[in-house]
Amino acid sequence: MITLTARPVLHLNAETAEDLMVPNPVSVRANATVHEAMALLIDKGYSAAPVIDDTGKPVGVVSRSDILVHERQKIEHVEPEFYHRGELATGAGEPLSSGFQVERVDRAMVEDIMTPAVFAVPPDAHVSRVIEEMLTLKVHRLFVVGRDGVLVGVISVLDILRRLGP
Repeated sequence: MITLTARPVLHLNAETAEDLMVPNPVSVRANATVHEAMALLIDKGYSAAPVIDDTGKPVGVVSRSDILVHERQKIEHVEPEFYHRGELATGAGEPLSSGFQVERVDRAMVEDIMTPAVFAVPPDAHVSRVIEEMLTLKVHRLFVVGRDGVLVGVISVLDILRRLGP
């Protein structure tokens, strides 16, 4: 004999985007360096972050994938540079310690590599609209913007899953 047990019905314990969102999300300025964005994403354990302009309005998103693509496409043909030990000194003329290395710094900005698309909903958007937009757009996160266009929150797929319950 086979016994079937009913699975509990899950409900989304939220009604609006504001109920789902993480408020005041960590974001990256468009004029930040790629190195700064990479450090932020790694240090915080995020896969992506919203990119904002100087007024706090979202202008795109930068992800670890964007950074990896940038690093892969960055081609450097560096001519060998040789220095005599006596030529290496600080601005004050002090000799540099052993182990000193010259590093080429990537000056690329976040605005150069970000995905310049902003998929957003207002805080009062119904959860059904949030889910429909994420599915239709095939995105993992939506921005929540106020009437003034300023970023007030972010909703990820995980935020939705956290609000599921019996």
